[in-house]
Amino acid sequence: MRLIVRFAQEHKDTFEIVDVFDEKIERQEVSKEKPLVDSIMTKYPSAIWMERKISDEFGIIFNRAFDTRPTIKHERFPKELFPMRKDFQDKALEYSNFVPYKYEEIDGEGIFVVPVGPIHAGVIEPGHFQFSQAGEEILHLEVRHFYKYRAIEKMVEGKNPRAIKPIVERISGNESIAYQIALFEILAEASRVEIPESKKRHYFALLELERIIHHLTDLGFIPNDAGFASALAFMSKLAEEARRTMHHLTSHRFGFGAINEETTLDFDYLNEFVLSLQKEVEFFEKWIEGIPSVWDRFDTTGRLNPKKATKYGVVGLVARASGIAVDQRATSGWHEQYGYQMQLGKKGEVADRFRLRIQEIYNSITMIEAFAHQDEEQFTFKSFNDGEYMSRVESSIGELFLYLNIQNGVVERMVVRDPSFINWQVFHTTIYKDIIADFPLINKSFDLSYAGSDL
Repeated sequence: MRLIVRFAQEHKDTFEIVDVFDEKIERQEVSKEKPLVDSIMTKYPSAIWMERKISDEFGIIFNRAFDTRPTIKHERFPKELFPMRKDFQDKALEYSNFVPYKYEEIDGEGIFVVPVGPIHAGVIEPGHFQFSQAGEEILHLEVRHFYKYRAIEKMVEGKNPRAIKPIVERISGNESIAYQIALFEILAEASRVEIPESKKRHYFALLELERIIHHLTDLGFIPNDAGFASALAFMSKLAEEARRTMHHLTSHRFGFGAINEETTLDFDYLNEFVLSLQKEVEFFEKWIEGIPSVWDRFDTTGRLNPKKATKYGVVGLVARASGIAVDQRATSGWHEQYGYQMQLGKKGEVADRFRLRIQEIYNSITMIEAFAHQDEEQFTFKSFNDGEYMSRVESSIGELFLYLNIQNGVVERMVVRDPSFINWQVFHTTIYKDIIADFPLINKSFDLSYAGSDL
């Protein structure tokens, strides 16, 4: 049984812990006077960050948790403030005394620490990587994020569900379309409206274009981090053309505002682009396969074996590259009628994650061509019924989860679980005994979102 998310919410007299699994949902009431609940992080390692974040935001203590360090509460964050509680409404914080963060490090003769970040040389959001090294070999890596606590889940409280769309679609730039679709699925369920088939084809065609853009970018950067810069130049051109196609179709390079009741697509324009793109990717695939120095770096590097991928509940392309058949597009059968086929790797190495991106681009092109119908059906949201609603969508990174609790017509609680939030937690296990020079290569083969953690 796979853990999707563990989150907390506050009621009038109690807190509530909600555990969403792929097969069931479990709930526990937690006393406000003694906010203590059993930890599940030993059984479900993906719950480690979830529980630490809940402790920071609500002040709930997890019994028998083996890692109780703060996440969002960095060195000078006031320790007794719990920003997701209903009584917290401050617009600014007063810094508290500096409390050092205890990193996980390996001690021993000849072992040294290499800190990287949180500020990086490239155009990248903050994230800290703490390496324990024995010469060039990596013995341990700790990933630390949460440097930009944007309070997204807090800022939507009390708002009309429709009004939160500009916030939700900006949670993570690589997944804007996916987040919009997740929200619209919830709004449709809350308003008791069925999204027409033609609209779904338009929405998911844009989602596959978003997936293509992400994969094209990675197919350039991964070889670049192995010393083959020509791949980056080639793929940057294609990724830019794909971004311009997104802009032509939606009036925005990231597709902000694209998913709505009026969404229509110029499929002739889109299909002309993907037809030309397929020829370019086929050329690239033949080209890159003939460069042994690239595969010397890709093969056996950054391996995530199937057992570990399953244990950590890994999602998305990273899971599929390890042979784990996890993809929300495969759950309903709807995508299969438009040509969806799951692509799987074997060893979970950089090579698998690289090749899988090429195969998924081909499959996305097939699906986009199948989505191309010009029939139009209209629908609109009128009002939203109170209740709890959940959606899971397969973004370019993996399965994202969105939860809305609507009470009295406004958002009582929103929960976001980005796929990167899961996959970052297994990342450190894939890098043991690899050389530190391969860290950028392995990192880019995962290509996770920093913003997806920094909520």
